[in-house]
Amino acid sequence: MARPWRGVWPVVPTVFTETGDLDLEGQRRVIDCMVDQGSDGLCILANYSEQFLISDEEREVLARACLEHVASRLPVIVAASHFSTRIVVERCRRAAELGAAMVMLMPPYHGTGLRGTEAQTYEQFARAAEAGLPIMVQDAPLSGVALSV
Repeated sequence: MARPWRGVWPVVPTVFTETGDLDLEGQRRVIDCMVDQGSDGLCILANYSEQFLISDEEREVLARACLEHVASRLPVIVAASHFSTRIVVERCRRAAELGAAMVMLMPPYHGTGLRGTEAQTYEQFARAAEAGLPIMVQDAPLSGVALSV
């Protein structure tokens, strides 16, 4: 049976230095603050985390640093959305390897003019589920994709 997830799970902002590099010390302080404030879980690499501004290498560094620093004090959701199903599957597998509790996915889209169908969304999410983690579906109006119930 799936664990009932409840409570407050804030999206962790990504911390950058003045030159635009990842500030991992600052990142750890933000995480500690969220843990100390009583968060029930955390979500990393989401839209609010500036996921579209970081490289794949930075994404890996950030995911590892965050999950290692949380060190199972709280469950962590890793956002893994991408238009490419192959990349989504890789991100979900990596999140599982690093110890994520769950992944969060938006329907596949690339700008409002190029979006997947409902069948493509289902297929992508089904493939992502192969990583063995629960999936939180993010209804993101910015994607231009309407999710049916």
